[in-house]
Amino acid sequence: MWRDEQGIAHVFRDVCPHRLAPLSLGTCIDGNLRCPYHGWTFDRDGSCVDIPALGRDATYPPRAKLTAPAGVYESHGMIFIAPEEPLTPRPVVTAASDPAMMRGDIPVDTTRGGAGLLADNFLDMAHFPFVHVNTFGADEVREVPPYAVTRDGYRFEAVYEHEFANREDPLVATGEHPLIQRRRLTYRYTAPFHLELDIHFLDTGGTNVIGFFLTPVDDEHVRVYSSLWRNDVDGDTERMREAVDFEVAVIGEDIALQSRFGQLTLPLDPTIEVHTRADKTTIELRRILADLCAAATA
Repeated sequence: MWRDEQGIAHVFRDVCPHRLAPLSLGTCIDGNLRCPYHGWTFDRDGSCVDIPALGRDATYPPRAKLTAPAGVYESHGMIFIAPEEPLTPRPVVTAASDPAMMRGDIPVDTTRGGAGLLADNFLDMAHFPFVHVNTFGADEVREVPPYAVTRDGYRFEAVYEHEFANREDPLVATGEHPLIQRRRLTYRYTAPFHLELDIHFLDTGGTNVIGFFLTPVDDEHVRVYSSLWRNDVDGDTERMREAVDFEVAVIGEDIALQSRFGQLTLPLDPTIEVHTRADKTTIELRRILADLCAAATA
């Protein structure tokens, strides 16, 4: 993958058709991609435009062309690649285009874990008081009240309100605000591994949005991308840095548990695990992924 002089991303399989060398070790020359092995150069459409060993005005083999994915889509700071024709809709994060929102990026992390399990963890509401004891969950109400999940194809949305310990609120320390406050959580999921959490603080105002995007690396590792959008920091880069650090700590608590799972695949058969009414989001995750797998192999 590389960007041309207009900043447009171009993506091709990491193999030169000549001697199958990794193009990711190549260089960009005037918006084109040059192979590191023999200098074959390809334009933004994947067509070969130079084979140095043949000299000028040579005729290039018809097969001297790069293999492109079915689709490349860039949005909210992420590039999504569909190796084959995609079955799922293009994901979006509305907050990314809101000028009132300030953005902060969590450092990319590769960890032992399963993408399905980490998606399950992100959508799960019952683990807060137990996994996040050192961040926001110590004083959290344990019961998960009834909530609704609305599915639309390979997407769903769930809205949930609860009480939590707002240790980020500076007025808690002065006694002007109580520690335990209310917030509305809106989860948005797009298959397979694009997740978003919209947090609206009901007592103090303000909205935080967490984007959580997962890429399986192999059978035992997953790469975690995450970003924050907030409209309650008033352009204060130090407050955003602190917010990013806080989210790093929250994700660290999750990964400390998820990386220790012995079985790293997400069971899609509903009879393998025991489910309750508190698990509506994670049950819907399994249903959608099961439907996606079935459609992909049909």
